[in-house]
Amino acid sequence: MTGSVTSKTNYLINNDIESTSSKNKKARELGVPIISEETFLKMLEEELVPFWAKLTKEEQEELKNRILVQNVKKGTIIHNGSEDCTGLIIVEEGQLRAYTLSEDGKEITLYRMFQRDACLFAASCIMNNIQFEVIIEAREDSKVLTIPTSVYQNLIHTSLPVANFTNDLMASRFSDVMWVMEQILNKSVDVRLAALLVEEMEITGESMLKMTHEEIAHHLGTAREVITRMLKYFQKEQLVSLSRGSIEIIDEDRLYELAKDSRR
Repeated sequence: MTGSVTSKTNYLINNDIESTSSKNKKARELGVPIISEETFLKMLEEELVPFWAKLTKEEQEELKNRILVQNVKKGTIIHNGSEDCTGLIIVEEGQLRAYTLSEDGKEITLYRMFQRDACLFAASCIMNNIQFEVIIEAREDSKVLTIPTSVYQNLIHTSLPVANFTNDLMASRFSDVMWVMEQILNKSVDVRLAALLVEEMEITGESMLKMTHEEIAHHLGTAREVITRMLKYFQKEQLVSLSRGSIEIIDEDRLYELAKDSRR
């Protein structure tokens, strides 16, 4: 946001938007938006950082100078389990997926994150007695904000609103994880698959879903072959129609009925 302007710069913050300075010229050449500090602060307050308005002026200044903004491509690993201690991640645009690995190496999706969603498991190293192997990847091209671990840890200690936000977020995410574990232990694959297809249809607003069998297997923590067999069964039952890289929902009502016991 500050420093040199490159193709990876998300915004150039300059109170003189109409200036003909070298930075402004470079930003215009690269198509980088030029915004005022007031606009940037308003974006943080109203759109992305839930506790912004409750911070002191000093804390806001520190956060403004230290927050990181990244454009990430689909498939990019943003946080790699205990190998990283990234910080608080907030989604500005796009979609992220948080997953863990089973003992036999299968991916199990714990939750997905959309615009304004936050993830604290990427900073679990700052939380005593919590060791949780979570990997976070971009499920589509995304823009994410990261509050570095050192900055966020200091805010937890100095700001009661941030501490309360942290506790609420951790409780919510642990609830997500426990729900996924309960589904894996107690629900059959056909029910969980139906629930995932219904959820994806609601997210995209489309009945034609761009999902591969491998992606679905990663979400549900099972083998691709299992998903392929189950989708073929769904097709035989005229619930869906399959094509390469796509699944078309044909009978929404029956799919909802099958999924009803496995939806949040």
